Amino acid sequence: MSAPRIFSSHYLAPIAYYFHLIKGTTATIDSYENYVKQTYRNRCCILSPNGIQNLTIPLLKARQRNRTNNMVIAYDDNWRKIHWKSLESAYRSSPYFEYYEDDFYPFYHGDQYEKLTDFNEALNSKIIALLNLEVTITNATEYLEEVAPENDFRNSFSPKKESDLKFTSYIQVFGERNGFTPNLSIVDLLFNEGPNAVNYMKSILKQKG
Repeated sequence: MSAPRIFSSHYLAPIAYYFHLIKGTTATIDSYENYVKQTYRNRCCILSPNGIQNLTIPLLKARQRNRTNNMVIAYDDNWRKIHWKSLESAYRSSPYFEYYEDDFYPFYHGDQYEKLTDFNEALNSKIIALLNLEVTITNATEYLEEVAPENDFRNSFSPKKESDLKFTSYIQVFGERNGFTPNLSIVDLLFNEGPNAVNYMKSILKQKG
């Protein structure tokens, strides 16, 4: 059995995250790593009428030198309402938003999650189920130090770093206005492509160079 791929805990992770996730049958989420600000750990990118929009989960005392699994979500501002309205504005007219709406609605209107990693894990589990992915996800019980480079994806995805994948275009709600925008949050692909999302990810190739 091959070694599991190691990933960070992400909020509505980008398509590249799931592209690599489905390459194996097992994956481990390492939430004992040091938390890194301004990453997908608490941020996702969607396509709004005005282009790329960042949705960020506010955290209490988001210090650089703190483990990701210690990060506590702040609820001083009603960020869940803001995120949901943003998702509605971006995807209400997409082909599959209404199909998946009831699956995502509780995360923004139901019980609050204290820890960022718990919220991310619940969302990730829901997405894996919706995509019918045959991937077994486990959680690390300590920081994983000895990981082969080819299996370590903890710092492979960043809003500041362009992906090395070649994304073919698919129809996006505001694509005609903004042009095709690759590697957005997995929900952009899910709401626009629905059950075809997995086939799309399987067709992605690496950039030559």
